[in-house]
Amino acid sequence: MPVTAVRLSRSRNAADDLVVWLGVGLLDEYLEFLAGRCRPNMVLAVAYDLKVFFTVVGKPPRRVRPVDVLAFMTAQRTGGDGRLQIAEAGGGVSARTLRRRLSSVSGLYGFLLARGDVTVNPVPRGLPTRRERQIGQFSPRTSQRRSPPSTIAATIARSRCVRSAAVSASTSPGSRITSSA
Repeated sequence: MPVTAVRLSRSRNAADDLVVWLGVGLLDEYLEFLAGRCRPNMVLAVAYDLKVFFTVVGKPPRRVRPVDVLAFMTAQRTGGDGRLQIAEAGGGVSARTLRRRLSSVSGLYGFLLARGDVTVNPVPRGLPTRRERQIGQFSPRTSQRRSPPSTIAATIARSRCVRSAAVSASTSPGSRITSSA
């Protein structure tokens, strides 16, 4: 049973709750399971991630192997036919997007494993990331503006003055702390 077209559909039920389905039995059962435990936006995000994964892999859930997941990771990182959105100038999706998608797929297989539908979770664990290979180098998760050293020094000096005033006031009965900064 090849997965030819995984189609993300959504609607509202009689209680006005969001109902999401992909048209593949095991995936729809997992989304129903999630709907009882997660917020609607989370269920929608997981459904989209699963749609992307199974569209790229082109196999039904029971036939996915670790090699398929690794090929998906490569397609997502490098861009090309295997990606459905562009997030970085380099052509592939961002590392965060890839991690989120793999987390969604791993969650699905954890669910299927617990139910006995599959015997192993095909999502590899513990692969070194580029950041982990850069031993001794700081690599922030997001780009952050760095403050100039003069601003940092002034902030530290100001906090020491306020702290010193607070310590002196606490040791002197009847003293008040006033802040000029």
